[in-house]
Order: sequence, then structure tokens, then C-alpha cells
Amino acid sequence: MESLDLHIDTSQRRIVDLTDQVRGFCRDRGGGLLSVFVPHATAGVALIETGSGSDQDLEDLIARLLPRDLPYKHRHGALGHGADHLLPAIISPSITIPVQSGNPTLGQWQSLVLVDFNADNPRRRVRLSFLAG
Repeated sequence: MESLDLHIDTSQRRIVDLTDQVRGFCRDRGGGLLSVFVPHATAGVALIETGSGSDQDLEDLIARLLPRDLPYKHRHGALGHGADHLLPAIISPSITIPVQSGNPTLGQWQSLVLVDFNADNPRRRVRLSFLAG
């Protein structure tokens, strides 16, 4: 199994498109499975259409589902940090994508994104692992 850790800064954007980096990692690897994993308790990965307003729609949806001003039991950190810890229950910290001829088999409008609303920790690691098939 081949692996690569991406180091992503989310201080400027809460939803970061990883698609180009994923394509670069898969290039020249033939066919198999790509595992994308975020080893953090407050972030996840998702497949969405980007650049069409969906990024903002996803941010708005998360704000509605996990309001930052509720009295969460988990309270340390910045306002709303309790909501950050619930995010991976909604947006998984991992995803598996089939790869054919060195290309992740994403749909025409699908992009792979990192989703991170935790302002306390804007430095994130994303582990890409390729299993040849």
C-alpha cells in the first residue's frame, strides 16, 4: 500500500478542494482503491460539486444542523467547539474512491473536499492510501 500525507491549512477556507492533489497522487498508479482519511476528531471529507455555490450551501447547512451557540457538553476551545466534535458524525472522516488507469472515478461534477470548521486547529493532515487492485 502506498500512502501520502497532505498538510492542509484551513485558516482561510473551511471547505478545501483536494481533487487536484488526489488526481496527482493517483496518476501512474493503475487501478485499485484510494482511501482518503482525516485523522482528526473535528474534520471530515465529502464529495460535492464545487465552484457553483455548493461550497457555501454546505457551510450554511452545517450551520443549521450544528449551531455554534448551543450549550454543548463539550465546551473547551472556541465558541461552538462542541459542534466541531459532532461534524464527523455527519461528514465522515474517510471515503474510498475506485481508481481506474490512474484516475479516481469521480463523477463529472464531483470534487473531493476537506470540511473543517474548527478554528482552534487550522493545520490538518489528510492521509491518501492507494491499494492496487
